[in-house]
Amino acid sequence: MPRLLVVHHSPTPTVRALTDAVLAGAQDDAIEGVEVVVREALSAGADDVLSADGYLFGTTANFGYMSGALKHFFDTIFLEAGGALTDDGSAAAASGGKKPYGLWVHGRYDTTGAVRSVQSILGALPWQQAAPVLEVLGDVGETEREASYDLGATLAALLSE
Repeated sequence: MPRLLVVHHSPTPTVRALTDAVLAGAQDDAIEGVEVVVREALSAGADDVLSADGYLFGTTANFGYMSGALKHFFDTIFLEAGGALTDDGSAAAASGGKKPYGLWVHGRYDTTGAVRSVQSILGALPWQQAAPVLEVLGDVGETEREASYDLGATLAALLSE
């Protein structure tokens, strides 16, 4: 059975609302044959990544960057997950990525730097972006919850048998 790994850092009720909606979409009854595994960013490891067929990542935007928890996750799994580095140790573009991923980011005022920082790491892993990044600013309303639900459902549907 295909496995969708959801790794998130959801420290506030606002971000948790997005995470809950993503999970509800990924676990929609109409989508069959996908196991959804949920890990907080500080609890997820390389074994989780290596046993997954697709990924969803969620983070806050903190001072123009992803959360420290999600950064720690990427630092921990990067090489084991097939991350590519250049000779100077910076992230290199990966090729041949087949496993789909999606990303949601919540910020109070801006998400640009957080999205860029996550995308630069994901671009060096052998995965493929399968949905537009969901960027949410400020309060979470019904529109944002629906978009989150759709993101979760999209990634799960791509993996369904």
